[in-house]
Amino acid sequence: MSQQSKTLVVADTDGGQRLDQYLVANLPDLSRARVQQLIAQKLVQLNGVPAKASHRLRGEETISILGSLEQTPLRAIAEDIPLDIVYEDDDVVVINKPAGMMVHAGAGATDDARNRGTLVNALLHRFASLSQVGGELRPGIVHRLDRETSGLILVAKNDVSHRNLSSQFARREVKKNYRAVVHGWPKKESATIDSPIRRDSVRRNRMTTRGSAGRDAITHYKVERRIESPYGKFALLDVKIDTGRTHQIRVHLASLGHPIVGDITYGAPEAIQAQLGKQKSGTRRSIALPRNFLHASEIRFLQPKTGKDLHFSAPLPPELEQFLALLDAK
Repeated sequence: MSQQSKTLVVADTDGGQRLDQYLVANLPDLSRARVQQLIAQKLVQLNGVPAKASHRLRGEETISILGSLEQTPLRAIAEDIPLDIVYEDDDVVVINKPAGMMVHAGAGATDDARNRGTLVNALLHRFASLSQVGGELRPGIVHRLDRETSGLILVAKNDVSHRNLSSQFARREVKKNYRAVVHGWPKKESATIDSPIRRDSVRRNRMTTRGSAGRDAITHYKVERRIESPYGKFALLDVKIDTGRTHQIRVHLASLGHPIVGDITYGAPEAIQAQLGKQKSGTRRSIALPRNFLHASEIRFLQPKTGKDLHFSAPLPPELEQFLALLDAK
């Protein structure tokens, strides 16, 4: 924002909205992350008092935005962060990324959140050379995984390998499998979701399948196991994607009415309550998963120089296995 201050008066019809959602809708030049940064720096006041992002508006309040957002530039910084290296040769590295780690620097409420703790930072510390095709913020990065998605990600050590791998992705030759647990039981044992995806025009941190505009996106799923638990019905899915759109699997499964467990952005509850009448001795009243139950379990591609077919897999991390055990508890 270039202006030094801005004042908004909340209409009665906007009562009930969260403050950050209201600001995103009424300041279209700012993303939700940028709005939250303004709030974190106490540059947003509600009736003269610094406000929280989660504050529920009632209507007729005055919102004051004081000054412009001061923000340091995004940058990649070498950090000594442990890496789970599944495979490495002179051209490529396959990493098993944990949930909670951003792939590269991005939006955040503080400088540390924006620039620290990323996969790129760990790669810069571990490897002497990485490809530069993606620019200085994304050295070696050929594709992405969401912050709260764990699993296999492919990294290029040099520009030739990067371009080769990018071509494989473009030709849909790289095969990726994911495992996900969703709320409810899908009607079909297997299906293909072929719905274009675009960014939500109101909630800018979300993607959507609604509307005519959007980039093509294809997701295939197969029900691996149906789970009936004291907390309701769930399904463990094996998921394959032909395209790699932002939040693709998450938004596609949510569009069917089956959001991924833990994915509150796309409609999953923060806590899952035990159902009355189905509670058994020892059952907890509620359970929660502080991440998405989405794991990139397999990746298959051709070694850029030799053309050798490479195939790697990674088991579910402990926190997901433990959550499944809670659902399966008899």
